[in-house]
Amino acid sequence: MSDVTELIRLATEARDRAYAPYSNHPVGAALRTPSGRVFSGCNVENAAYPVGNCAEQAAIAAMVLGGEQRIEEIVVVGPGNAPCTPCGACRQRMREFAGPDMVFHACNDRDVLLTMTMEELLPESFGPENLK
Repeated sequence: MSDVTELIRLATEARDRAYAPYSNHPVGAALRTPSGRVFSGCNVENAAYPVGNCAEQAAIAAMVLGGEQRIEEIVVVGPGNAPCTPCGACRQRMREFAGPDMVFHACNDRDVLLTMTMEELLPESFGPENLK
């Protein structure tokens, strides 16, 4: 497993730029692809609450825009010290670009609080290979 320090730093920076005036729950995400490239994103809320974008969704969109399509490892940093785990929609979004062994870390701005694989986050998941 890679050193997550840089991913925590980037996810924290993203969280600190999040636009979350309605929930007051800023979230940042940073992911690493197998090639070593890193992409980050933050949540962006909307007055038509709950319409908005999750941090994981934003990081995945940046990854796809950057020409990558595989997540090896992802860090999510929320507010406070409780683990901020992905919503169901983001678990499925991550699954689209990850195998069962992808590593997820829920972190605060300093440390890893929880580590799980994609399989643990979304057991018996439906993915692209189910449509082949």
